[in-house]
Formats: sequence, structure tokens, C-alpha cells
Amino acid sequence: MTTKSLHLRIGIATVLGAAFLTFYAIPTFVFSPSNVSNIVLAPTFWPYVLSGLTGIVGVGFLATSFFSDLSAQDHSDEPDIGPGLAPWLRLAALASIMALMMYGLPRLGMVWTSMIAFVACAFLFRTRHPYLALVCAVIVPLLLYAFFAHVAGVAVPQGNFVRLP
Repeated sequence: MTTKSLHLRIGIATVLGAAFLTFYAIPTFVFSPSNVSNIVLAPTFWPYVLSGLTGIVGVGFLATSFFSDLSAQDHSDEPDIGPGLAPWLRLAALASIMALMMYGLPRLGMVWTSMIAFVACAFLFRTRHPYLALVCAVIVPLLLYAFFAHVAGVAVPQGNFVRLP
């Protein structure tokens, strides 16, 4: 399969998924009261932002499939990962990370558990940038906590052992 056809398929699927979310799933399944004073705090705001960004990424894939010279790149010489035991072990490891995250949420809190889960997933999928993954594992949950707890005024679950200000 060439990179051009791969980008075309991913782009079509992404644009269709974003359209489904925007026009059916979010209006049908996300309830938003009409008296929300700040649009950022509305329950439908962030799902619409994410579906819009998904649509933009899909359009980017479609643009690269139409306007770039990707047809010369063929990935048929890459080794094919057959139906072996490794994908199932990775799936089982991911399921155990999720189960341990659910176990750790009430004990450690959402921020610390998210940091641990981020690092575990990054090393499970063998990231090419381990230092960047460690930095992001610490900074992203702390920034999200700071935004939701101090700007939006939403209570973020804290653990039994360590409490954030």
C-alpha cells in the first residue's frame, strides 16, 4: 500500500468520523443546559472543538494525498507483523494498565495516576522520544489540573496520600 492511498483512506475516515460526531453524536448524546454563562464551560464546547480538530486533521490527510508526491513511497518491503502472540500481549498489557489506573484513581488521585499511566503507555509502545514522554507525563496532567481546578473551578479528584493545592 502506498503512502498516498493510506493518507487518502485515513483522511476519508477521519472526515466522516468528525462529521458524524459534529452532526449526530454530540447533539444527540451530550446534554448542555441553556443557562451556561461561559461557553468554555459548556459540556458541548470541548467535544465540538475535538471533532473540529479531527476534521482539520482529516482534511490535512486528504490534502497530502492529493497534492504531494507520495506515490513513489511503497511500504511493501517493510516486515509484516503477522498474527502472533506479541500484539495480544501488548493488548493485555494495555488492559492491565487501564485496570491499574482505575484501581489507583481513588488512592493516588487523577493527576498522579495519569502521570504513571502516561509513562507506562509510552514505554509499552516503545516511544522514540522517552525523555519527551517523561516531561509530557509530568507537565500535561499538572497543566490540566491547574486549568480545571483554578481557572474553570472544577474539582479534580485528589488522592488519599498527596493533595495538590
